[in-house]
Amino acid sequence: MLKNLDKWLMSYLRQKTIQAFTPQTNYPLHIIFCFVDHYEPDWNQADFSTQKKRVQTWVELFPKFAEKHIDCDGCSHRHTFFYPIEVYSPEHLSELEKICRNDSGEVEIHLHHDNDTEESLTLKLKQGIKDLNKHGFLGKDKETNKTRFGFIHGNWCLNNSRSDGRWCGVNNESEVLQKLGCYADFTFPSAPSDTQPRTINSIYYDLGNKKTPQSHNQGVIVEVNKKPPPKGFMIVQGPLALNWKMRKMGIFPRIENSDISHSTQPFLQRIPLWIDQRISIKGKPEWVFVKVHTHGAPEKNSKTVLGEAMNKALTFLEENYNDGKNYFLHYVSAREMYNIIKAAEAGETGVPGEYRDYEIIKN
Repeated sequence: MLKNLDKWLMSYLRQKTIQAFTPQTNYPLHIIFCFVDHYEPDWNQADFSTQKKRVQTWVELFPKFAEKHIDCDGCSHRHTFFYPIEVYSPEHLSELEKICRNDSGEVEIHLHHDNDTEESLTLKLKQGIKDLNKHGFLGKDKETNKTRFGFIHGNWCLNNSRSDGRWCGVNNESEVLQKLGCYADFTFPSAPSDTQPRTINSIYYDLGNKKTPQSHNQGVIVEVNKKPPPKGFMIVQGPLALNWKMRKMGIFPRIENSDISHSTQPFLQRIPLWIDQRISIKGKPEWVFVKVHTHGAPEKNSKTVLGEAMNKALTFLEENYNDGKNYFLHYVSAREMYNIIKAAEAGETGVPGEYRDYEIIKN
């Protein structure tokens, strides 16, 4: 589990040192919680019948599960399905429409690809946008009415970031995505994969680079009222840390990479660690962004994220981080999280929940 630790450990230690010497905030924290799903019904080359059963499990169970968990805005628990466009299935997506008719579910773009060029990647993304728009998915810009979408890279390989060059091929993938209307990437953290960037626990702009891979290794931190705002591609990261309270063999810390699955259960001890990474934008530390992820389609994982383990985790969040005094909890989709980030960047004040549709609205 400590594989490839060298890629991000120094960044982590630097952040912890800065936090240790930074005075604690004495104002209420707004916890903006987003659950993103690398939603792959075909996982492990499942036959179509198995895929249908996996999707139906979510259609039947998720709405009832979500309505049990309400935030300070009166909004239910959200789930964002990042669907793999390379295996488009009208049947599966028509079923997901049933979840997304209310505000608890949204669908964005996920892509596994290999050995692509800018041209071939562009064609794949354009087709994926067209396919998902058939179902009324993806957002649209309030001013231009153009399609906007969030993105998660299959195999974690954004901008050709794997060391052996597999599962991408396009060094400046972020630039291609941005040109086609992608508002942000939600892939990371990816540790212990070698695709893990050195920048961690951050929301920042990747400025792109055709010459070398993994341009998102570093970037420009999103900041309140920065003039002019950077023109790069936004990277929205989830928590990455060392977990000393859940040690491996009782000795070594485990990597907390915000993954939730059958093998990485949402134990209550993990939740304070997510929040303690204080992922925020510069100049707005009281708005804390927590993005966790799953591969929710396989049976063992859906049992975890739709079952009692996740129910207890969300109840813990609501009981400990939503007291209306020191903490306010906001359940958001990926699109809503981006909108709130952009509102903060623009210097907006007040309650984060007011800005769920700040720039991009549902189709």
